[in-house]
Amino acid sequence: MNELTRMDEMSLAGAALRGAPWRAAATSGGAVAATSFILGVILPGPADLTWALCAGITVFALVAAIGAISKPDVGDRVTRQARLWALRHPWRFSLYPGLGAAALMYPVQLVIDREGIFGAAFDALWGGALVLLITAVLTFSMRGRAKGA
Repeated sequence: MNELTRMDEMSLAGAALRGAPWRAAATSGGAVAATSFILGVILPGPADLTWALCAGITVFALVAAIGAISKPDVGDRVTRQARLWALRHPWRFSLYPGLGAAALMYPVQLVIDREGIFGAAFDALWGGALVLLITAVLTFSMRGRAKGA
């Protein structure tokens, strides 16, 4: 009867993400966005700022999520327990980085790409679903760390 509510799961995912390598995530996401845009300028065809920013947001979310759970035995007791929960429930944990990425992609799609409200939401949700899928698969592959901790 110890079912977790959606609010409990959100708290656990947030606690697991508390120790994320935010500086590394921002650096890698910025590097991917800059490289993507510069390659778009250099190579034939138009440079797409929206694509570059969304690719950077995707890498930012992935590095933050995977980096947060990569060392489940580091941190205080609450963070360790939350990371172990995330490793045991990869799909539930991955929902929150995916939603965060979609929330960051929405204004990019809406303002820079000048899509409508629904078109921007559709594209942002697809980007968030991609982050969710990749994060869940990588978290699932790291489940052995939960047994060792």
